[in-house]
Amino acid sequence: MAKIVCVLYDDPITGQPETYARDGLPTLERYPDGQTLPTPNAIDFTPGSLLGSVSGELGLRKYLESNGHTLVVTSSKDGADSVLDRELHDAEIIISQPFWPAYMTAERMDKAPKLKMIVTAGIGSDHTDLQGAMDRGITVAEVTYCNSNSVAEHVVMSVLALVRNYIPSHNWVLKGGWNIADCVARSYDVEGMHVGTVAAGRIGLRVLRLLKPFDMHLHYMDRHRLPEAVEKELNLTYHSTLESLAKVCDVVTLNCPLHPETEHMVNAESLKNFKRGAYLINTARGKLCDRDAIAAALESGQLAGYAGDVWFPQPAPEDHPWRSMPNHGMTPHISGTSLSAQARYAAGTREILECYFENRPIRDEYLIVQGGELAGVGAHSYSAGNATKGSEEAERFKK
Repeated sequence: MAKIVCVLYDDPITGQPETYARDGLPTLERYPDGQTLPTPNAIDFTPGSLLGSVSGELGLRKYLESNGHTLVVTSSKDGADSVLDRELHDAEIIISQPFWPAYMTAERMDKAPKLKMIVTAGIGSDHTDLQGAMDRGITVAEVTYCNSNSVAEHVVMSVLALVRNYIPSHNWVLKGGWNIADCVARSYDVEGMHVGTVAAGRIGLRVLRLLKPFDMHLHYMDRHRLPEAVEKELNLTYHSTLESLAKVCDVVTLNCPLHPETEHMVNAESLKNFKRGAYLINTARGKLCDRDAIAAALESGQLAGYAGDVWFPQPAPEDHPWRSMPNHGMTPHISGTSLSAQARYAAGTREILECYFENRPIRDEYLIVQGGELAGVGAHSYSAGNATKGSEEAERFKK
């Protein structure tokens, strides 16, 4: 029997909700490209409930323990004395989320001689040293597409919040003011602006489709060019480089995976190519951007605003400059963990586990590494290497 260690974020400070704002979730038949939603044999949770925190346990305990497995669920993940590190020695499977990632470095893998699989309950496996997993024959899987549309909605929300100066305006209400001039001095319409996505996969393309009704000019760059029919449908302009896209766009949104080729792609030099007063949205991964370069660009006015919900490391230390830089709309990493998304990634995690324990193939859409090489969607989206360096800084976070 196997030991599974599941790293999840902390419960609400008031405890698990006894009731929810809404009753249930809409029923989705399939994703926009035709991919089926997760198809586990069963689920042991109520869709729309809080599954991503410790007490939610991704709805896995009944299934795993009824089959004789051991499940350890914790939020303690950083530092040598963490519960995660103490449980590595005989763990067969590690599960975590991008929002509260268990950084699976090569050093941690070496402490886990029985480790066979690392699962992301969500999308994005950059918190795992993919090269380390390949070298050790460890399978890496994630629940592709489970929260892509959730993230795309967060992008659109962030674009409108920044351009319309929503957050400072709302804060004037909280302070009892009616400061219209202060609010609108940084408020514009998105209509007629040029918006570009770095990567036009499931999230990036969804963002473009959602923004098209706002009458924005749509741009994209991607190492895999979209079909001509899609470009014509949305009147897209293709760019082969970030420099080309940044020079013409008023809004740039990052929607690409983090791997060695994309790490710090937005830096002090590349920011010089952005239009003065551009807005940058990042719901992909914090390490796509140079932390200090972003803060400096907001201070100087080169960027008019920066928003998103991804940081490096996660959780971000209290003194992370993105907490205090001007004109930002940052949130904790929440874009892909709405209650709607949680139902899908919890079900997808169970599907992956069922396949593993029943010796059935894990579907290609979920595979990142298998058999010592990039596999499935991983071969399409990632490059070999390690993007976990520096993650030990997460230990400095104080609740």
